[in-house]
Amino acid sequence: MGRWLSNVYRLGLKEFSSLASDKVLFAFIIYSFSLNIYSEATGIRTDVNNAAIAIVDSDRSGLSARIRDGLLKPYFRRPDLIDRSAIDREMDRGTYAFVLDIPPDFEADVLRERVPRLQLNIDATAMTQAGVGGSYVESIVQQETRNYFQSRGVEAQLPVVVVTRAFFNPNLEGIWFQAVLSVLESLAILTILLVGAAVIRERERGTIEHLLVMPIRASEIAAAKIWANGLVILVAATLGLVIVVQYVLEVPIQGSIALFIGGTAVYLFALASLGILLATIANTMPQFTLLAIPVFLILNMLSGAFSPLESMPEPLQVVIQVSPSVHFVNFAQSVLYRAAGIDVVWRHIAVLIVLGAIFLTIALARFRTMLARAQ
Repeated sequence: MGRWLSNVYRLGLKEFSSLASDKVLFAFIIYSFSLNIYSEATGIRTDVNNAAIAIVDSDRSGLSARIRDGLLKPYFRRPDLIDRSAIDREMDRGTYAFVLDIPPDFEADVLRERVPRLQLNIDATAMTQAGVGGSYVESIVQQETRNYFQSRGVEAQLPVVVVTRAFFNPNLEGIWFQAVLSVLESLAILTILLVGAAVIRERERGTIEHLLVMPIRASEIAAAKIWANGLVILVAATLGLVIVVQYVLEVPIQGSIALFIGGTAVYLFALASLGILLATIANTMPQFTLLAIPVFLILNMLSGAFSPLESMPEPLQVVIQVSPSVHFVNFAQSVLYRAAGIDVVWRHIAVLIVLGAIFLTIALARFRTMLARAQ
């Protein structure tokens, strides 16, 4: 056992040297856990930000003023007051994404329980902004109307009072979600790429023959590539989470970073084992890339990070359980967002260990075959 560990350690040092010599790949790792996280978190916005909005205020009442003042940054620009006759012209020009039309006697009709109607005109060419922004405007109108009733002591006239509380992300900040999601995406693609490329590189450069004449086993070669490349990704991911996500983007981390790092190490073991398995199937780097891309897309799109597993077809929900990303996304969200402890997430870690062991067992069987063909 001591000899096995010594060989794995020395082969791992060789992996560090090989990675350090690949300047492009090393730079890509740094970019993935720094500028890439920042650009994805701040550049890809699913919520409404700085949207242009105008108001046709034919009521000129205290209630309409409250609604106008409630449309605030960063969601909307300061509302412009326009005439009703200008709505079609300004919407055609694309000047405003939203135009809220408040009719005459709106406040008086509300107080007399006549159920007046507001008209919200939406430029739906920006589909995501239109859907989300329309909900924002509706929520703001309801909130300001409720506050207006409270200020006049007539809140009892409302048949239902809705109070919404958002846990873990009270302001529904999209940047919180995008920043952490970017870290999870980079973990998957870089681990599979690095470990798989390390195996393919040995074959393309002919150094696999040098390993064959040494008194080492296939398990030692595989283990060395897993721990060395996995350690590089783990360190880069930790620095990206702490420096970029927590301090630069100011995204609060609710749970234990140490627990997250430990679970990430297990996840990297499973992904690295999968990367070696894919590398034993492909013969060249282009083949490996073409094989790894669809695997990564499946792991990413069906991980539950973009849409809940419950919304997927039931047979797919069962099949996708073999994906390490499904269990890691549940683990990461529980720890980082909900401050879950080991007593809650240990099942996800256990499944990742089992999946990694299965991938590694299959990969070692194919790895020995590959070495035999090389001889």
